[in-house]
Amino acid sequence: MSSFHSLLPVDAEGYYGHFGGAYIPEILHSNIENLREAFYRYAGDEEFNRELDLLLRDYVGRPSPLYRANRLSEHYGTNIYLKREDLNHTGAHKINNALGSVLLAKRMGKTRVIAETGAGQHGVATATACALMDMECTVFMGATDVARQKPNVDRMRMLGAKVEAVQSGNRTLKDATNEAIRYWCCNPDSFYVIGSTVGPHPYPEMVAHFQSVISKEMRSQLLSQTGSELPDCVIACIGGGSNAAGAFYHFINEPSVRLIAAEAAGLGIDTEMTAATMKVGSEGIIHGSRTMVMQTEDGQIIEPYSISAGLDYPGVGPLHSYLATSGRSEVVAITDRQALDAAMRLTRTEGIIPALESAHALGVLDIMKFAPDQNIVLNLSGRGDKDLDTYLKNQ
Repeated sequence: MSSFHSLLPVDAEGYYGHFGGAYIPEILHSNIENLREAFYRYAGDEEFNRELDLLLRDYVGRPSPLYRANRLSEHYGTNIYLKREDLNHTGAHKINNALGSVLLAKRMGKTRVIAETGAGQHGVATATACALMDMECTVFMGATDVARQKPNVDRMRMLGAKVEAVQSGNRTLKDATNEAIRYWCCNPDSFYVIGSTVGPHPYPEMVAHFQSVISKEMRSQLLSQTGSELPDCVIACIGGGSNAAGAFYHFINEPSVRLIAAEAAGLGIDTEMTAATMKVGSEGIIHGSRTMVMQTEDGQIIEPYSISAGLDYPGVGPLHSYLATSGRSEVVAITDRQALDAAMRLTRTEGIIPALESAHALGVLDIMKFAPDQNIVLNLSGRGDKDLDTYLKNQ
């Protein structure tokens, strides 16, 4: 046995400053306690980590490349490196956490897994991990997202997962999460794989841990390519916050590295059609933790909007609320149009079609200037196959 040590600014109760915690119904207390105990035990277990590392290498294809985008760098007058999570098996960063979580479920003796998904990448990754490990899988997905992310729905079903189309609310990620939690309360023997750094403790810490492989690889790849482990800046898109948590993880305690989180501004943060939680939200409780939430004065959730199915969530992980309000990270709101334009630029200059989520991170390059000698690492969290219809309709 080796011990587990987190690099996150989190306490024993799951608080990042005063964000976080576990605000859950009584029926889930033993579930959460069992999960917390199992996560801390296995996160430091050599055999568990060896099995996960082998899967990440031989099944997922890690390490994902760190690619210097020469033409993009020339266009922006700085050194831009893309962390190619889009090249992972299943096409996004989500597989890192899905494999870790389903492996943990297996160790805990679970046979049934549930998950929620927005863009569908987490659903596909969880269904993939369940097929690999012979687990029953049910994925909750808002009916709006089922319609706009059909290729991922088809993939989940082919992998053997049951996809539940959720009809409540505006039928997107928030509503899928509500339904998954409701199901979990009624079926506490199932293992809930949350796809982002949201939810009650230990989920934000656990998901960040499984995604931290991204920044761990960045450091060693930067060292071999630039002579330094530390970039000047790391940029990642942020909805709930899992790819950003993975990209930031090994740099949080390196004050020389700027951390930039790109939220979905939708049609603009001064409109009602936005999903920029950290820009327009206020402190509240959503899905089991205290964090920044898009809500009315009396605490009713405001429905978010983004062209990107993976970013239209009315909350954000408590780690990111803490990083932003403490000044450790910088938050930039990117509109639909800015994301679409940035996606087209990457496609035409580098031959890489990004996911709409990742396109929001690329949008930062158009509104922030970087020096010619700086090294900028941008986490390309997923590939754009699932978004081709949206791109073509909005050219």
